[in-house]
Amino acid sequence: MGRKIAGVELAPLNMPLHRRIQTLCAFTTSYLFFFGGLTSILFLLFLLHTKYYWITLLYVTWFWFDRDTSSRGGRPSQWLRNSAAYRYLRDYFPISLVKTADLDPKENYLIGYHPHGIMGFGTSNFVTEATGFSKEFPGIKSYVLTLKLLHYLPFYREYISAIGYCDVSKDSIDYILRTKGNAVVILIGGAKESLDANPSTSSIVLKNRKGFVKMALKNGAHLVPSYTFGENELFRQAFDNKPGSRLRRFQRFFQSRVGYAPICVTGRGFFQYSFGIVPHRVPLITVVGKPIHLTKTPSPSQEDIDKLHDRYMVALKDLFDEHKTKYGYGEQTIEFIE
Repeated sequence: MGRKIAGVELAPLNMPLHRRIQTLCAFTTSYLFFFGGLTSILFLLFLLHTKYYWITLLYVTWFWFDRDTSSRGGRPSQWLRNSAAYRYLRDYFPISLVKTADLDPKENYLIGYHPHGIMGFGTSNFVTEATGFSKEFPGIKSYVLTLKLLHYLPFYREYISAIGYCDVSKDSIDYILRTKGNAVVILIGGAKESLDANPSTSSIVLKNRKGFVKMALKNGAHLVPSYTFGENELFRQAFDNKPGSRLRRFQRFFQSRVGYAPICVTGRGFFQYSFGIVPHRVPLITVVGKPIHLTKTPSPSQEDIDKLHDRYMVALKDLFDEHKTKYGYGEQTIEFIE
């Protein structure tokens, strides 16, 4: 622990270099998520007023012809997925992947990721090789699906596409699941759930989220629940946004119109622990549950969807309850909300 100055807890000056690099990787990831898109837009606008305006024009042209890539499997780069930067990011928390059952590469899977948290740091288990996903699940190729909006942000879209993020549209899901051995990972709670991402809570937006079940049935993709312990501990909401408050009403209104929930959070800084956009060092343990096997149903009835959805909710709760004490969350109870 470092000393405090004016209420700010400073990081020790003699911090080992590898710890500094880990923090830098965590900071960079957070910065890209919160400000990467805005920075890129401002940069392109700035270039328009210089002799390098042609770079902006070339990029806009490229974007137009490449606009459907996020719905066509992205452009994953094995070099980037194996980058040392993600091993440093893994060790910062640290992040770990826990397998409870094998996944047959002759089948397809839809993995539900819970909770969303602020930015889903634990999804690095599925889009990088830092925790050995391909060794734990040989023959399975995973894709994490995110808001289409993120794939409209210049340059940032190139980065997330290269590590395996695609947009969470029906076309995207259908495209990926047409090939055996593929798994789509969906942060089912989405932006709405991020509003309830607070330490010591396990609020899961799932009661009325059934679209993923329908897509699983239509594509014959077995459902797999997963839970990342520690995801909600990385940041705290900077302002009180409890349900019913003015701030929450504004956030919900904005999210319903744009698809993205505006949130203000605080973590720690690079050289101090009291505030900032760097996530806190909290172990992230992603536990991947057993697959719920199903039969491909091109036109599932509402009854089919409801029954499978109920099975999924039970499986997720059982997964949480089975592992929560082991990872230090024995006092918490998972809560399904609308």
